Amino acid sequence: MHTISSKKARQDFTIVSEDVTYREQRYVVTKNGRESFAIVPLIDLRLLEEIERQQDIAAAKTGRKEIKKHGTTSWKEMEKRSGMKTMPQIF
Repeated sequence: MHTISSKKARQDFTIVSEDVTYREQRYVVTKNGRESFAIVPLIDLRLLEEIERQQDIAAAKTGRKEIKKHGTTSWKEMEKRSGMKTMPQIF
């Protein structure tokens, strides 16, 4: 993995994009000396998205188990329990 300033990344964009595209290199881009974002190969992004999808599925399954075990609570009941009122409808 490479670290590069945002200024240098702009100046060398063609080189950086070729490194990422053809050599599957990863870059961490800094702004004012602090890590700001990353430039990664598309395969890495796809893998990250798949991991997130699997986590969402696991969370949904857990939620279904909780609902089956404990049931649900209406919005009105939640308002009563919290002592809060919902905002009036504007539209």
